[in-house]
Amino acid sequence: MATQNLTHSDFESTITSNEVVLVDFWAEWCGPCKQFAPTFEASSDKHPDVVHAKVDTEAEQSLAAAAGIQSIPTVMAFREGILVFAQPGALPPDALESLITQVKDLDMDTVREQIAAQQAGSDSQPG
Repeated sequence: MATQNLTHSDFESTITSNEVVLVDFWAEWCGPCKQFAPTFEASSDKHPDVVHAKVDTEAEQSLAAAAGIQSIPTVMAFREGILVFAQPGALPPDALESLITQVKDLDMDTVREQIAAQQAGSDSQPG
């Protein structure tokens, strides 16, 4: 499955309507982004069950800002609509493969419980 380009208009629906989504935030002028692109593309061919999406940070500046992107490339992984990984820097093929395995192996009930506990903790903190 080839990578797909995401825009502000289809980002959220793509994240929420697929079980696992990897997003590569990149730009045309970014050397490390260009070096990472073939690794990301090869991963999309190897894992047709995982949506591999790219966001051009130049064309989608508001989306990049909303995602808190400060350095590119940045890879984000979403599982069941929840951000479970975000890291700047190009990942080597074995690290990207490991990331996909870890994301697929997550116990999402535990993840949701941890998020709820964090939110409950921050709600009770004095502001």
